[in-house]
Amino acid sequence: MNFLFIATCLSLSCCVSDEDGTPDSGQGSTITIPTTGFNTPTSYDGMTLVWEDNFDGNALNEANWTHEVGNGQNGWGNNELQYYRPQNTTLQQGNLIITAKKESFGGKEYTSSRIITKDKKQFRYGRIDIRAVLPKGQGIWPALWMLGSNFSTVGWPACGEIDIMEMVGGQGRENTVHGTVHWEHDGSRAEFGGNYKLSSGTFSDEFHVFSIVWDAQSIRWLVDNKQYHVIDTQPAQLDEFRRNFFFIFNVAVGGNWPGSPDATSTYPQHMIVDFVRVFQSN
Repeated sequence: MNFLFIATCLSLSCCVSDEDGTPDSGQGSTITIPTTGFNTPTSYDGMTLVWEDNFDGNALNEANWTHEVGNGQNGWGNNELQYYRPQNTTLQQGNLIITAKKESFGGKEYTSSRIITKDKKQFRYGRIDIRAVLPKGQGIWPALWMLGSNFSTVGWPACGEIDIMEMVGGQGRENTVHGTVHWEHDGSRAEFGGNYKLSSGTFSDEFHVFSIVWDAQSIRWLVDNKQYHVIDTQPAQLDEFRRNFFFIFNVAVGGNWPGSPDATSTYPQHMIVDFVRVFQSN
């Protein structure tokens, strides 16, 4: 999820549900939260759980998260089509739900949400586990990722970017996720990525856990505790990855990578996040 612009808003939204307790998408349909899928433990040998958000309660925890609002600069640097609003974030049954809708707002034809932990929660190294169900459809682009905490002073890509999970929907791509890093090399952007493909089904069917294991020497990517990609970060020009990073969770619509929605795309679409956990070595 290439990143070129940041703007923040402290507005927070509350959960909206129908009478039987099922989350309401805001477009006349309800959200089905899967009850199946992979899970990971709450502890690992030799590591301590230093931070987690289980998304309990009725509203996003403002001690952890801030909403970003609008369409950024050049569609957040990627020609994305959505307008980010706090109203597209809800909490239900211990899950964060980010909803992408087809609706006109702020001069755009789609809305969604993007939340960040900038200036609130930042981390250097550890194991990060995020349990989530992904949306689907041509033009949909969910991401669970991180930017260097020095972004405001050095800009992108010099701050570094760690994409824990990205998925681009449509054209049979909902069974594949990507893990990538971006950094500055000799004054230009460099990137290195890998991908993981399910043997059956899609990432919208049930929960999966997207992880990185990150230290001063490397970053490893895992899906459901299976490693699929690694980068050696010891070269001097990858020093970005020996500094603090903050989280970004969002669902984009359209953009350079997934392309625009088409007649096959349906809305609303939801990314459902059960938890995010950060473990660090004792």
